[in-house]
Amino acid sequence: MKENQEQENEELEYDEAYYTSRIKRDKQERGIRRSNLWMRRFKVLLRFLMVLFLIFLCYKLIRMHQWYFSPRAFDSSKSPYLEILNNKIVPDYYIVAALRKNEVPKVPIYMFNTDGIKNNIMQLDPIENVYIRRFWFPARLQIIIQERIPIITIAPDENVEPIAFFTKGGKLIGRDFLPLDKSFKTIKVLTYGTQGDDYRHWDKQRVEMIEKVAKTVKNVSKDPLEYIDLRNPKDVYLNIGGLQIRIGEFDDTCIERIKRIPSIMPQVKTLDKKIKYIDLRWKNASYIKLDE
Repeated sequence: MKENQEQENEELEYDEAYYTSRIKRDKQERGIRRSNLWMRRFKVLLRFLMVLFLIFLCYKLIRMHQWYFSPRAFDSSKSPYLEILNNKIVPDYYIVAALRKNEVPKVPIYMFNTDGIKNNIMQLDPIENVYIRRFWFPARLQIIIQERIPIITIAPDENVEPIAFFTKGGKLIGRDFLPLDKSFKTIKVLTYGTQGDDYRHWDKQRVEMIEKVAKTVKNVSKDPLEYIDLRNPKDVYLNIGGLQIRIGEFDDTCIERIKRIPSIMPQVKTLDKKIKYIDLRWKNASYIKLDE
């Protein structure tokens, strides 16, 4: 009887301890779930605040004045908002004048359409192409110029500065863009621009013919071609290293006549007298005209 009583007491103590631990564990689990719930709510709130902050930051970035041009951006080529590169023929002030035809944009740089600027600059004759790069902080433009290549300069006399020039492809450009930079090596042509051979009416074929003659002279002579005298188109002279070469009519046959220069140069060097010109007008003969 006593043993049964003790066994019952032990069972009661066990049940009480079990329920006590169970209640404690349940409280802990509820506390953990509550903490997780608040943590999830906090993360949602944090994400919401972060989104608001990013929206605010984007708005501020978009509204920053560094995105916008200064009203004085096109005042001068020295403007810190403008950089002009690679222009050897066209002076900066011509490009700035073309820029002033456009209003300074009142929109952010990333929304600014540069087509109008490009079209105005392209109206300048020596310019072949224009590349425009946009930068920000601060907003500025970099204008990269690609110019036509000068190949022929026109002058009425050997002692007169050129009054016009032709570029590769036959484009005639006037004295507004002269003198040329000394880095350009051109063929000097003397012509009055008179009726019958007016250089203002030369076509691409005529320009290519002059190039061909200059190239032939370079191949057959060690001396440089000083100029081509086209003032009389039917009686043309070449000046090669100070020596006058008379080649007659300026046509395709003159190329073959020019190729005879090396054959007569040894005889020229043996003469002590001053030479007026070398006459190559004839098909099968060359003559040396002395200066009497």
